[in-house]
Amino acid sequence: MVAIDYDPFALGHVTSLAHPTGNVTGVYFQEIELPAKRLELAKEMMPGLQFAAVFWDSASEDQFQSLKKAGQDLGIRLFGVEIRNQPYNHSAAWEGIPAEYRGMLILPTSPVFFRYHPQIAKFTVERRIPAMFVFREWVDAGGLVSYGASITGLLARAAEYVDKLAKGATPPDLPIEQPTKFELILNLKTAKEIGLTIPEATLLRVNQVIE
Repeated sequence: MVAIDYDPFALGHVTSLAHPTGNVTGVYFQEIELPAKRLELAKEMMPGLQFAAVFWDSASEDQFQSLKKAGQDLGIRLFGVEIRNQPYNHSAAWEGIPAEYRGMLILPTSPVFFRYHPQIAKFTVERRIPAMFVFREWVDAGGLVSYGASITGLLARAAEYVDKLAKGATPPDLPIEQPTKFELILNLKTAKEIGLTIPEATLLRVNQVIE
């Protein structure tokens, strides 16, 4: 498994990281723990941030709930918009957000959001929206900033698991792995285009700047 957009424990697929039971092992990106960190980084990047918007769908509802809790702790009020029908209409969703909440967009991850990441990134730049994403693919496509693990690294590690299983290993032999490295990626060109000055404290944290 490559568990990125779901919790394999909650779904009953696995019961232990160290000693998988049954027929499932692989890599697990415990995304639910990271929304609070993204919101913290967003506030550092925009110190006056008090309101923000969140797009979410059925696959990212747990991330939205985590964001709401983090917002309460950080003093940031969030306005969430559930997007339901594919293809997602981000422009219509944005127009439904009260003006005071349009200072920033926080986007969790889901299979559908990822599928349309070039369009979403383009939308945020055209609307001059500072946006925080999960994976660097959005930033490579023009989005402002992301914080998370490398999805390509997770897939490469999963391929190694497939190789080991093909050579005779069984799932209980292979502990489920979680990423330990998280990257802050910033598109400085986009920051300039939307008129956002990035504080020095944030620049010092950035793992890679795209110019």
